[in-house]
Amino acid sequence: MIISGLTGSIGMGKSTTAAMFREAGVPVYDADAAVADLYSKDGAAVGPVGEAFPGVVVEGAIDREALRQAVLGDPEALKRLNAIVHPLVGRDRAGFFKAAEDAGADMVVLDIPLLFETGGHATMDAVVVVTAPAELQRERVLARPGMTPDRLGAILAQQMADAEKRARAHFVVDTSRGLEPARARVAEIIAAMRDPARRPAALPNG
Repeated sequence: MIISGLTGSIGMGKSTTAAMFREAGVPVYDADAAVADLYSKDGAAVGPVGEAFPGVVVEGAIDREALRQAVLGDPEALKRLNAIVHPLVGRDRAGFFKAAEDAGADMVVLDIPLLFETGGHATMDAVVVVTAPAELQRERVLARPGMTPDRLGAILAQQMADAEKRARAHFVVDTSRGLEPARARVAEIIAAMRDPARRPAALPNG
């Protein structure tokens, strides 16, 4: 089975691009959705995360804003959190792989926001980076409810720079050009990944 990692900084259009892979029939694993399930009421992460970070559990679920504040600017706290959550996500992802194999899928996409930052790119057959100009990124993110420039800055500080992600990618999808060009680019990437002669770096990163 061909495994591609899909990543990109906040506001770049990664979720929209992931949906395009799904529309093309490629199973997509959403790491953010998996974490949301783990943090929900009675989720597997609620107990251990609540024990490690007192005060972040509200009505049986993880309050993500409280947790964000608990780890913001504290690399050691973030490391403790990742040590709890990553094995649980790994177990969930194993279930995804089994379901994809049972369905006869020849390719899957793992949608992982911090793919490079966590070293997960090393296990991928190829990495797809979703990008957009910084001005458009900022406009998109600041339009979200509750988002502020300071919070955006804090989030970006935890993420690898977009330019570095693009430089390390096998394929790049620029979402600033509109939906149809992005969809066409996704189709090109799928075709390249399925062609041994073109997989994964024979296509330009354009």
